[in-house]
Amino acid sequence: MNPPKDSPATVHIAERLAEIERFHVVALVTRAFELEAQGKQIVNMVIGEPDFSTPQPIVDAAVDALRHRQIRYTPSLGGDELRGELQNWYRTRYGVDLPKSRIAVTSGSSGALLLTMGALLSPGDEVLMADPSYPANRHFVRAMEGRAVTVPVNAASAYQLTAELVEKNWTPRTVAVMVATPSNPTGTMIPFDELKKIHAVVKRKGGVLIVDEIYHGLTYGFDAHSTLEFADDVFVINSFSKYFCMTGWRLGWMVIPETYVDHIEKLAQNLYISNSDVAQQAAMAAFKPETLSVLEENRHKFLQQRDYLLPALRELGFDIPVEPQGAFYIYANCSAFTQDSYHFCYDLVEKAGVAIAPGIDFGEHRAAEHVRFSYPQSVAVLQEGVRRLRDYLKG
Repeated sequence: MNPPKDSPATVHIAERLAEIERFHVVALVTRAFELEAQGKQIVNMVIGEPDFSTPQPIVDAAVDALRHRQIRYTPSLGGDELRGELQNWYRTRYGVDLPKSRIAVTSGSSGALLLTMGALLSPGDEVLMADPSYPANRHFVRAMEGRAVTVPVNAASAYQLTAELVEKNWTPRTVAVMVATPSNPTGTMIPFDELKKIHAVVKRKGGVLIVDEIYHGLTYGFDAHSTLEFADDVFVINSFSKYFCMTGWRLGWMVIPETYVDHIEKLAQNLYISNSDVAQQAAMAAFKPETLSVLEENRHKFLQQRDYLLPALRELGFDIPVEPQGAFYIYANCSAFTQDSYHFCYDLVEKAGVAIAPGIDFGEHRAAEHVRFSYPQSVAVLQEGVRRLRDYLKG
């Protein structure tokens, strides 16, 4: 029965939603798609997604699973075979022996982070993280009734937290510190010795360290070290999306401290039962030599793309004081052109057909002076983007 016309239906909105902001990158991507549907060509340097297709062995494994196997529920922490492959990955890639029981396959790295925050946080508990950082991280904290405390960082620390900053910003309500190395949006890394110092501070304070290693595999000139090489009491988050080029498959994983395994499993059982079986079957092929060969070729191309775009942006007048060591992002100061990066980005996509991300997505610290460029595009596409930028800036 419909309510009387003079009694409008009450809409109940959770208070937390007032503190969870829209993702401006998604809005820009949506606008870029709208303009492309109108026949305009857009140079997309906004989205954090590999331009390469999922490697063929992974696709073939998915097709084989669909044709010859019944797709079913799996254990909430992931299928035993895939967890075994991940166990071997840590052994061969990092020299770390992990019990399979500590590895959980999740619904993307986002699922891993939600589970982590759900297991760690009570209402009002605080998590320290850098400003700028990936925007959803602070919203994962708020969704689980915690409070994200963002710490302003700058080029002096490569836009990363340090042990000193963690010590300085710790409060009686702090329960965890989250870092990302390499980072989105800066592409910078925490030096391994500094990461050890951060862990030591967190451990001494009685807290938990959460490390986003999602962009491992996408480092240039060297392979990244995992936090698990020196600590077994940390939450390590990873994903099949970036290095393995499986963004749309929505599959990630996490390595859990032993004492939290049962709690994470209980949450996973209740929040989403299990992950996509076909995606897990596909991911079994991610570790084949022929797949890894393709992924390493991709990494070399990413390096070429970074090495073109970085000096080109500097030549245009963007201030980029720190060279990104990983991921596929460049975090640039655009104050030579604007004091409002949000409107700068929207004007750029409308008038120049170039999509980049505004700093407002990644925090508050000098956000209006910064933009993020994403470079998983061919050098030819990036060249066209730079040409359009140059024409726009000459204005």
